[in-house]
Amino acid sequence: MVNLCLTFLVGLIFGYFFYKIRVPGGMMVGAIIGVATLNIFFGRAYMPSYAKYAAQITAGAFIGCSVEKNDIFQLKKLIKPALFILTVLLLLNLTIGFLIYFISPLDLLTSMMSCIPGGMNDIPIISADMGADAPKVVVMQFIRMAAGIGLFPSLISIVASRQNKKINDDLQLNTSKSIKEQAISLDFNTKSAFVRTAAVATVCGIIGKLLNIPAGILIFSMIGVGYYKLRFDNAFMPMWTKRIAQVLSGAYIGCCISFSDVKELKYLVIPALLLLIGYFSTCILGGKILSKYFNMSTKEAMLALTPAGASDMALISSDLGIHSTDLNVLQVIRLVVVVSVFPQIINIIVKLFG
Repeated sequence: MVNLCLTFLVGLIFGYFFYKIRVPGGMMVGAIIGVATLNIFFGRAYMPSYAKYAAQITAGAFIGCSVEKNDIFQLKKLIKPALFILTVLLLLNLTIGFLIYFISPLDLLTSMMSCIPGGMNDIPIISADMGADAPKVVVMQFIRMAAGIGLFPSLISIVASRQNKKINDDLQLNTSKSIKEQAISLDFNTKSAFVRTAAVATVCGIIGKLLNIPAGILIFSMIGVGYYKLRFDNAFMPMWTKRIAQVLSGAYIGCCISFSDVKELKYLVIPALLLLIGYFSTCILGGKILSKYFNMSTKEAMLALTPAGASDMALISSDLGIHSTDLNVLQVIRLVVVVSVFPQIINIIVKLFG
């Protein structure tokens, strides 16, 4: 119990520090670094597997809370571009995953999970649940997210500004609907709404666990809360629950990191470069195709293929002059599908080729 409390406290302190200095995914990244340090130098880090389950349930609940009725109404006209985006990202995920597997010491499952285009807070815990090398997945996912937030938008802005194509202004005038990290409930009694939402997420998450489906806890809690949100419109998860879940997830992964894992980080340099080159090329080339055939502006199309968080992209796109609800909905679709479906596909491929 002492080691458990110490581990959580260290994870919380480091997580809060990284969060305050605005590191992407700071609560989770900080917790990983803090607990890994505790484990490597003192050998006192301990976090039970139930922490991982709690983090998955919370992550699923937050994704479910982000679903709005308007998103469902817009799905019809966005089906084709969404299918194009998801197909391109899946092919890229598998291609880069196999390349990393062949040129690095990483196993096939870890290579594939490292390349999933989304879910910095979700994919590492799903990876651990599936048996991948979670610490390495965290590093690769952090690089993807940091580049997606800090590098890709600037490069896309430069590339798009050089295009001489006429941009459809109607797409720029859509009302922006920022997808916030915290779902907002119309129910004034937020405490009651939170308890009900947490109960739905927990029950559905347990069902997912009992069915023994990869990422089943997260998927079922997400579906359950999403349905509850659409049906009753009062689903609510306070932001502190997400922060705690990030700390629990980061602490659990940090406990898995040993000194030998740290020494092996040098093997991730080339895989990380492959990952960034692959995703940036896809943003540019795929974005041009998306713009040409689906009546989207060049910037909007490229941002739709950018592998960053849905809430982050909503804020970044407005800074680049893109105020498009369609872009936000496409980002949510990407997040939901890559977190719930991609791991299932990867699991099948690993069983066939691993």
